[in-house]
Amino acid sequence: MNPLVDSALLLQFLALTLVFGAGMAHFAHSQRALDRLVFGIFAGILLLRYALWRTTQTLPDAHQGFASVWSYVFYAFEMVSIVYTLATIVVMVRRRDSRPFADAGEARLRAAGRNVPAVDVFIATYNEDLQILEKTIVAAKAIDYPHVNVWVLDDTRRDWLRDYCARMGVHYARRPDNRHAKAGNMNNGLKLSARQTNAPYILVLDADFAPQKNILYRVMGLFQEPNVALVQTPQFYYNADPIQHNLGATDSWVDEQRVFFDVFQPSRDAWNSAFCVGTSFVISRKAITEVGGFPTDSVCEDIHTTYVLRKRGYITRWLNERLSVGLSAEGLIEYINQRGRWCLGTMQVALLKNGPLRDAGYHLADRLHYIHGMLHWIGKPFLLLMLIAPVLYWYFGVAAFYTTPEQFMFYGLPALIGFWFYGPWITDRKTLPIFTEVTQLVASYAVTRTMISACFRPFGRPFKVTAKGLDRSKVVIHWKLASFFIVLMLCLMAGAVNAVMSAEINGSIVFNLAWTLIALVLDLAAIIACVDLPRPRQEERFPFTHATRWRYRGRLQASQFIDISLSGAAIRRPPIAPTPGDALEVSVPDVGWVPARVTRIDQRRLCVQFEPDEATRHRLIRLIFCQTPHNIAIKARPLRAFAQLLRMAGVTASPPR
Repeated sequence: MNPLVDSALLLQFLALTLVFGAGMAHFAHSQRALDRLVFGIFAGILLLRYALWRTTQTLPDAHQGFASVWSYVFYAFEMVSIVYTLATIVVMVRRRDSRPFADAGEARLRAAGRNVPAVDVFIATYNEDLQILEKTIVAAKAIDYPHVNVWVLDDTRRDWLRDYCARMGVHYARRPDNRHAKAGNMNNGLKLSARQTNAPYILVLDADFAPQKNILYRVMGLFQEPNVALVQTPQFYYNADPIQHNLGATDSWVDEQRVFFDVFQPSRDAWNSAFCVGTSFVISRKAITEVGGFPTDSVCEDIHTTYVLRKRGYITRWLNERLSVGLSAEGLIEYINQRGRWCLGTMQVALLKNGPLRDAGYHLADRLHYIHGMLHWIGKPFLLLMLIAPVLYWYFGVAAFYTTPEQFMFYGLPALIGFWFYGPWITDRKTLPIFTEVTQLVASYAVTRTMISACFRPFGRPFKVTAKGLDRSKVVIHWKLASFFIVLMLCLMAGAVNAVMSAEINGSIVFNLAWTLIALVLDLAAIIACVDLPRPRQEERFPFTHATRWRYRGRLQASQFIDISLSGAAIRRPPIAPTPGDALEVSVPDVGWVPARVTRIDQRRLCVQFEPDEATRHRLIRLIFCQTPHNIAIKARPLRAFAQLLRMAGVTASPPR
């Protein structure tokens, strides 16, 4: 029996929660440790209060058959999510900023001139075409550092790539098979490079990640700290991920991994528990050789690498700077399969005899941080259960938990309010209600399937490379995934309407109607996310506001760039403009005169397509990809994001172009 809640007390408590949460979000600063501690305690206490109430007052009798089983399963996954959230609050109280150490290291290295340690650059490639590889190879050759040896590690034995590498003057390596996937490929690179260049440090890049010119000067100084064997930098993407793109929020919502890279990893670094993420990191050859090379027992060799190094007393440092740019998964299926692989790899490492949970060589802190990372994946099914719960209530009368609207408003709503304020604040506007949940929700479907199958067969699965550069010119509806959310939405609507029409409205009906409304919003957003919209541009555009000149039929005119890509540019339209199809030349800073052809003209811009030779194209790559400007949102813009979501859902009309 749930005790009654005094209405006055309820309103007072909600008001105090709102005032304190809004006050902290406005006046506190997430860079100050004391502020993080105070706000974290506030959010954590509200969450603990809710968890205690859930445990003591909302669970049914254990002998009610399926109703009891469902309620306790829901409760178990909810508690996993709460424990993970509480642990995250604790982890985020601390934060390390390695940039001052990188500043000192860069100054020291530049002062040393050419007397700096050499670096081998490993570019691991499987099936990427030249359009992708070219950017990475050219950018790697342009790294501002005295001693750089570029190695292209080709795991599909392509003769055309071998010949291209010879023409570009970079090392090429292949092996007779694909054993152990990426880890095996890099171990082959370790062996071959040791015979020729044998640099004491190795920069590892995925095939689609172009390094910025200063990456090595920024990273190498951090190896001055004793026991640092690996320095990891964040992944930044120059294309929108499928969720951003399909929800129309490229310029108003951040990619899903920004919280992990920009907030969570700096906090883990303060606990000496940051870990490798597979690309854009520098590793000591001595350290990785000492542990027997890159580990091959898991599909996620990156996190496993950090932990085998950690067992030997080595540290992974995190430098939170944008020192490379790459391609995010471009399609939804590739996106969710990638998350499924990360989940599987995390589970595999946990089961290994030399992993952080079974081997005797790890500290308690190492084990706790790994368990915390596992809880991130184990809690994913809870999002699906939240959508299913109202359906079971409407059709079978089975509740996820037993309460009244007043009780939930007194215990549950304050916890939600506290975290809605705390989340965007601690992440510097990198979380946003609905968008954050939908991002997790779409991936949770694949992650849940992965976890279930991993219970029966955790090892022996093939490594699947995330496909990049495929044809994205058409609308693709992922019916298998979308149908799950469509059926849920129809069941929710039918169940709610039937309940309102045929039953007396009581507290339980009101509570589940509110729950259903939230679930419908998430369902609708998830359905929209399941429709891959076309990406007609072969090359991404970047903001570019430099002055320019262009030559056309003997006339020279001045103008200004609006944006630029490897394939063309937009220029402010001059008073006298050529017509579509006309040939002209455009002056690009640090590149020179580039042959081009007019493709489109409107009231404010002149759009041209570049027609460069290979040398000019390489200069364009160095201009655009070696010092890449931001072209994707790095902070949420809530009003714009929600307005665009309404347009994508057909609620409001699209603005005129």
